[in-house]
Parts: sequence; structure tokens; C-alpha cells
Amino acid sequence: MKYNPKIHNRQSIRLKGYDYTQPGYYFITICTQDRRCLFGEISNGKMNLNDAGNTVQKEWMALPNRFPNIRLHEFVIMPDHFHAIIQITVPPSGQPQGIAPTGIVPAIGDMVGAFKSITTVAYIRGVKTKEWTPFRKRLWERNYWEHIIRDERAFQNISIYIKRNPIKWEEKKREKYNK
Repeated sequence: MKYNPKIHNRQSIRLKGYDYTQPGYYFITICTQDRRCLFGEISNGKMNLNDAGNTVQKEWMALPNRFPNIRLHEFVIMPDHFHAIIQITVPPSGQPQGIAPTGIVPAIGDMVGAFKSITTVAYIRGVKTKEWTPFRKRLWERNYWEHIIRDERAFQNISIYIKRNPIKWEEKKREKYNK
């Protein structure tokens, strides 16, 4: 279908005028396409990652190698989504070895985009070689949700939310089936 701005008008969910390259803390959520449960199962309030979930975790933990000006904080991989706190720090002085200077400071969207791309390629490889569950069109939903963390209290509340996410998942599942 040809692009039609009247039909295909997507509004940005980002804070208008905010510089997403500036140092700070960001809470992000990325969902699988069609909310497919691809990364493991929750049992007794604990997320048990499958091979695909372990790959997602490995690639998340490697993200600071690609973006030296970030720190990773609390995160959880759920069966069909991913929550994390990521911190953009002051860029390190000098250029990392083996990386061509660009003068461009990456934004949160660049980091999330790289993560989604890397994990999609790895997941496709798993589908082809390890019989992982295939996905339709894309692994991740087109967009992602983010929240700028503005103070220590919000940071603590979001960290607790992330840690408790597997427990809340089970509680919601029980509520759904006990109705």
C-alpha cells in the first residue's frame, strides 16, 4: 500500500523538544510483535529464560561495548516484553579503539534500535539453526515506550516495579483464570 499521510499519520510518543542524547536515566519497555511469548516462562515468581531469552540478555549486557556512554541498571526479560533502566552518562573522552569518529552522540532511540536489530538477527539465526519459535514479520513491535526518570524516588519505584514484574505476571495470570 502506498503511503498516505491521512491514513498513515503516526504521532510521536516522545516528549516534544526533549534531547534524548543528554545524560540521565530512562525507563524503557520493548514488546514483542503481537505480544508473542518467545523468551521463556515464569514459574514461582521467577522468569526462566529459554535460549532466546538468554540471547536477549547477552545482547543487552553487551550494549555498553557499542555505546560506551551508557550504564545499564535494573532490567527484566519477560516472556513477551523487556523492561530496563538505562543511563546515559557524560561521553568518555577520546574515541574508543576501532570505532570511527562520527561526532554524533547517540540518543536512546539509537540504542534501542541497535538492540532490537542485533537481537532480531540473533533470533533469526536461532530460528534457522536451533528451532526457536518463528515470528511473523518482526520480532519486536515497531516502537518502544520510554519514561524519563527525573529523581531518585522515581528511580527506586521503577527499579522495584521491574524486579516485581515476574510476580505481577503470575498474579495477573491467576486473576484471569479465576474469574
